[in-house]
Amino acid sequence: MTLDQLQTELLALSPQEKAQVIQLLVSSLSGTWVGIEKTPGVMGGDACIRQTRIPVWLLVSLRQQGATEAFLLEDYPDLTAADLTNAWLYASTHQSEIEVALQRQAAA
Repeated sequence: MTLDQLQTELLALSPQEKAQVIQLLVSSLSGTWVGIEKTPGVMGGDACIRQTRIPVWLLVSLRQQGATEAFLLEDYPDLTAADLTNAWLYASTHQSEIEVALQRQAAA
């Protein structure tokens, strides 16, 4: 996609979608992700949902196994819908990191 094509696509977005794009770009540039924390010594330093020990790779794994968002929210009462949105966004922008973590867990 060229920059001109991207510009056309961006201008066609709703205001809410544009805000999401801005949030994604700021997170990408700063290396900080809303609702996602990496803490040395906690879950091996893997990306986790804010103030929990729930790693993003675990949620991705459960989703790959067919878990619905409703199931995840019921099974993990500390999670919110926003947490899942943040997890999916983080996972989509850090695919290789998540794949490595999933492989590491499969081998364990």
